[in-house]
Amino acid sequence: NASSVKEFILLSLSENQGLQKIYFVMFLLFYVITVGGNLLIVITIFSSQHLKSPMYFFLCYLSFIDICYSSTTAPKMIADFLVEKKTISFVGCMAQLFGVHFFGCTEIFLLVVMAYDRYAAICRPLHYTTLMTRQVCGLLVITSWVGGFLHSIVQVLLISHLSFCGPPKIDHYFCDVYHLLQLICTDTYTVGVVFVTVSGMVTLSSLLALLASYVAILVSLRSQISAGWHKALSTCGSHITVVVLFFGPCVFIYVRPSRSLSEDKVVAVLYTLITPMLNPLIYTLRNAEVKNAMRKLWR
Repeated sequence: NASSVKEFILLSLSENQGLQKIYFVMFLLFYVITVGGNLLIVITIFSSQHLKSPMYFFLCYLSFIDICYSSTTAPKMIADFLVEKKTISFVGCMAQLFGVHFFGCTEIFLLVVMAYDRYAAICRPLHYTTLMTRQVCGLLVITSWVGGFLHSIVQVLLISHLSFCGPPKIDHYFCDVYHLLQLICTDTYTVGVVFVTVSGMVTLSSLLALLASYVAILVSLRSQISAGWHKALSTCGSHITVVVLFFGPCVFIYVRPSRSLSEDKVVAVLYTLITPMLNPLIYTLRNAEVKNAMRKLWR
């Protein structure tokens, strides 16, 4: 009976026992750095009286999302490196699928919001305080959360009502759409097209909005002197770096039909763990205000 599938077997990153022990130490270190670094940014922004601008308000939420996002997949992956049989229940699999798309999509929308904030600060400086009030910032963050929820709940509802056949083996370290589609009993072409279309629309529309914001910033800076260029672009450099690191793997996996699932799980490590780990380093190394606030917090 197709409905009798109660759990799935995760094949993880490798079946080599020696490699799994190395991966356990390496990814445990990555996860600790991810949680510690992002938590430090959240605490620093909350405790500092000088980091109250909208940019830091959004950065605080970005760090919080990164903690939740990496925690959706990393603890299970790390624990599985120590056990022989790597299983996850059907409910746990659907919950993981929801969490990955919820926090991932929310982060995408929040990156777009942060790009709009930089546009308003650089291109419309005289109206910035009226454009980016506390209420507006809060509404933009709530909209990002709601958008992420709607996207993820559609993914889960579509796939959870399909019939799964055995053997229920997932060639990945977490439950994701394309890998689950491989286990569906019926033809999945139509469902696959729907997933590609929905994910592609979210990713590409957000990417176009980001590009439009930065094109507008570059156009508005044409008449400024080099010092003005440097000062304005330095505030955008960290954000652009994070966008490239996050959107690159997402576009690779979700905007085209998957052909190499084993290749996908290696790329997935980049956006589920590596990018959230690098975000605190990117924002602190390029931002003197954050570094000064961290020094005061340490004292």
